[in-house]
Amino acid sequence: VLESDPRVVVLGEDILDPYGGAFKVTRGLSTLFPDRVITTPVSEAGLAGVVNGMAIRGLRPVLEIMFGDFLTLCADQIVNGATKFSWMYNGQVEVPIVIRTPMGGRRGYGPTHSQTLETLFMGVPGLTILAPSNYHDPGALLEAAILTIDSPVLFIESKMLYPEVLVAPGPDGMAGDLSVHVTEDPDGFPTVSLKTVPDEAADLTLAAYGGMAPLAAEAALNVFLREEIKVEVMIPSRIKPHPVDTVLRSVQTTGRLVIAEEGVRTAGWGAELGSQVSELAFRVLRAPVARVGARELPIPSARPLEDLVLPQVSDIEEAIYRTAGWSS
Repeated sequence: VLESDPRVVVLGEDILDPYGGAFKVTRGLSTLFPDRVITTPVSEAGLAGVVNGMAIRGLRPVLEIMFGDFLTLCADQIVNGATKFSWMYNGQVEVPIVIRTPMGGRRGYGPTHSQTLETLFMGVPGLTILAPSNYHDPGALLEAAILTIDSPVLFIESKMLYPEVLVAPGPDGMAGDLSVHVTEDPDGFPTVSLKTVPDEAADLTLAAYGGMAPLAAEAALNVFLREEIKVEVMIPSRIKPHPVDTVLRSVQTTGRLVIAEEGVRTAGWGAELGSQVSELAFRVLRAPVARVGARELPIPSARPLEDLVLPQVSDIEEAIYRTAGWSS
């Protein structure tokens, strides 16, 4: 993108080579584009304001926030600035900023570097939130976010997925023991569907995104092998606006929905998605929508305690059994 569009500028803390950022996502870019890859002071609020100004003046800036926890420091510039300017100035300006940030736990980084906070921004009009999984092409999603969305974007990257190999289906449409089907929403952002039995209707729909995708896939395979419960796993890449239509198509067949996220359940992504599905499909639902999420506690540094706070594969399996009417 930097090579093809001179309007694109990248900013962030410690992103210059040889360091290349805390998770090495920008490694090599500052060597290739020294004038357009800019390392910055540690001032997230100031940086969010700077990229707002750049965007208003015609650039397409990409800002890396080193840890997603510190989006809280950017909140004023996002909520009261970037998402409002186009409306406040009657469409005379656009704010095409992309804020990339690693999010989530399972790395033992403790309570202020392990949270899943994108749900704080779910109720902000004018904001798009993308969250690639290991079943998506994150580079293609990022390019689309930078070049095709003329309003602010949060690009949420799971820390646990950085070292993972991307999952791509073979010629038979299978990835391991799961079939893969991709549908795109009207704006071109894909939702991946995984099924344990590709040619038969599923018993239950399981929705998850980002770093929860591999856990959801594992849970779906486990419950099929143990109890022959057929699950369709829906993994959207765009989580705001909510992927209601795509999930709804599956729920209208299965009549059952479990939603798994790494953030807390209260006021979370699953709460909103489940509410909308319940409103639109209450006549076909055979069981209440079930939600899986983190306990409402600070995330510990000790890995065994962190595992107790964050949702695990076993938590998803238990929700599937309960919703499907099986005893675990």
